[in-house]
Amino acid sequence: MTRTYATDEQYERWFIAECCRCGRRRHKAGHWPDGYICRTCADRAIRVRGTCPGCDQDRALPGRRSSDGAAICTTCAGFSQTFACSRCGFEGKLLGGRLCERCTLNDRLTAVLDAGTGRIRPELRPLFDLLAAMEQPGRGLAWLAMHSNHPGNAAALLQRLALGQIPLTHDALHELQPWRTAAHLEELLMAGGPLPAVDKYICSFQRWLPGHLASVDNAVRVKTIRLFATWHVLPALRARAERSNITPSVRRNAAEQITHATTFLTWLHKRGRTLGSCRQSDIDAWYAENTEHARTRLRVFLTWAMQSRQCPRSLSLPAMKISRRAPLTEDERLAALRRLLIDTHIPQRLRAAGIIVLLYAQPLTRVIQLTIDDLFRDGEDVFLRLGEPPSPVPGSVASLLLDYIAARDNMNTATNRASRWLFPGRRAGQPCRPDHLSALLNEIGIPAAAARGAAIRQQLLEMPAPVVADALSYHDKTTARLLREGGGGWNRYAAGEHGTSP
Repeated sequence: MTRTYATDEQYERWFIAECCRCGRRRHKAGHWPDGYICRTCADRAIRVRGTCPGCDQDRALPGRRSSDGAAICTTCAGFSQTFACSRCGFEGKLLGGRLCERCTLNDRLTAVLDAGTGRIRPELRPLFDLLAAMEQPGRGLAWLAMHSNHPGNAAALLQRLALGQIPLTHDALHELQPWRTAAHLEELLMAGGPLPAVDKYICSFQRWLPGHLASVDNAVRVKTIRLFATWHVLPALRARAERSNITPSVRRNAAEQITHATTFLTWLHKRGRTLGSCRQSDIDAWYAENTEHARTRLRVFLTWAMQSRQCPRSLSLPAMKISRRAPLTEDERLAALRRLLIDTHIPQRLRAAGIIVLLYAQPLTRVIQLTIDDLFRDGEDVFLRLGEPPSPVPGSVASLLLDYIAARDNMNTATNRASRWLFPGRRAGQPCRPDHLSALLNEIGIPAAAARGAAIRQQLLEMPAPVVADALSYHDKTTARLLREGGGGWNRYAAGEHGTSP
């Protein structure tokens, strides 16, 4: 490519200038009324929208008023150029053909979803509508352009779907690589309607299983593991999805049941045994050699194997050991609550989630299932719907939660444009992951399990166990057990209508 400048000095003089907004010497993006501007500042300025203080019109405000630095429109600022899209007239960042990001995204989607007829494949029209309506179309363009040289990039997968080269089924998508791109695309297709909804963690497990089976070098062991996955692990996951929500830990547990079963079968083979010839001495030796975690995960497989007559039914499995983490003390719980209420340096999402755990003893798996409709006003009071009746929210906590709802994270992409989740995630139609939220809370010194344990025990000291169970959606047997462990004094309280609320 021929250079348009002769020397570096000439390049510096022609293309580099001090930005009028940030003061850095950068490549010129243009010459605005207040001087040369760099690309970073130009992109940031053109995205500012609102009512112009000079003409009271609602439009883009890239200009800057000389008297006070207020953002103003191009007309009031005296721009010689326009930022209006040549197609729709929207003022914003202009791309090729002087088209705005949204019109460019529409054209790009139309091209990649073309069924080879010059029209979008009809089954993919809902996906087009979902992506085209995203609040920040620039993110959609970035997603389509990501890894453009890789055959498995998002645009390439969409083109293959549109042309029918990839069947529009869950099974076909589970075989695609890279799996992260395929998983995100699958969730978009479920959110948009072309694919029936399936729990994302079941999809994740089904995507992982074939790769694991391919790593096993013995056909008999592969058959056994496939039977275990097909007739026990997957049905258990589907049953869990029907009655409640599958969490990352449940998905991880399912995979670990498979991997530990595989390890056990390989271990048996090295001892000259098969699953069918396994003896009690083998079970005892395995349990002696392995950790409590491994023993717990293998127990499910061995129980299934005995019930399905894959191994002798006379085998005996040692009892499991259950250990629980100690809850926070009441002083620690109150100190954590105070910090979340007053420390504005903590991200608002973590403050909101932490307070719900510390005040209402909710597990994070339930916290992420809350929607913005679960927090509501009744006259002057604010309530959080966790059980029946809804729980009152103290004034300072109510203000924090309401402010958080107005500024939730992850609301600017196609996946969650109209999300009702109180804690929306990055994936289509999904809340954030409880394990991710737990890790973030741990980073700010609030262990979720210990915090919840402290909160539920304090509730049980103040109210009868049946009332706590109803109000906070706990099983009455759980609250009764916790009450006994804590030595509470409500053990003679009778459940039922008593004309009081928590």
